[in-house]
Amino acid sequence: MKKIKMAGAALVLACALPAQAGAILGGSALLDASGHAQLERWLGQGTFDLSNVFTRDGDDTSADFHAATDGRGPTFTLMQVTNDAGQSFLVGGFNPQGWSSTDGWHNTPSDAYRTGFIFNMTEPAVYRQVLSDYVLPSQGERQTFNGIDYGPTFGTGHDLYVNASLKAAFSWQVTYGNPLDSGLSIIDRSLGGQLVQVDALEVFTLSPIPEPATYAMLLGGLALLGGAARRSIVIK
Repeated sequence: MKKIKMAGAALVLACALPAQAGAILGGSALLDASGHAQLERWLGQGTFDLSNVFTRDGDDTSADFHAATDGRGPTFTLMQVTNDAGQSFLVGGFNPQGWSSTDGWHNTPSDAYRTGFIFNMTEPAVYRQVLSDYVLPSQGERQTFNGIDYGPTFGTGHDLYVNASLKAAFSWQVTYGNPLDSGLSIIDRSLGGQLVQVDALEVFTLSPIPEPATYAMLLGGLALLGGAARRSIVIK
């Protein structure tokens, strides 16, 4: 009987392993499976689940954004924006350090920590922090700005900024992307950081999913435990 229970437990666990990686928990009006896969490729750290921890409602402000996201670890921010020409874009950024309402600048003096990036999924295009081997080593240092009156804000430019009402944004490249493109917007490539309307905004935390090899090791370990249990039963 004990043998059957052990085998049954291993079978149940095997069936419980996720059949498909990369779930979007809590849903999203902005991100589908292909967009999720694109974020995984840009991050380059394998597959992960996303959990929607903040979706802007009509009256939400930067204080609501921080209440939902501060101290939650790395996040993806996505926003649908519309410029004066009526063009719509899906843009956002990856914040490796997590948000805070009091920290001010999150600086990254070392290249090892310059792992943030901003992106335009409509293009698609990704803009990573400028590394320290550039003629001005500090250009890519300021990863995010963290203040109660700021929505999600990336870079010195600001490279991607959302205001306190969470209803307007602009982009002025400095910290992210090609330094020769300083002053351009990652949204519509206009010059001068023109304000755009934020139509929707969502923030997601990440939960890495173990690779299949990890599952194989787990099941192999269970098999060894099962064998040890059987031997123990025989000895008794």
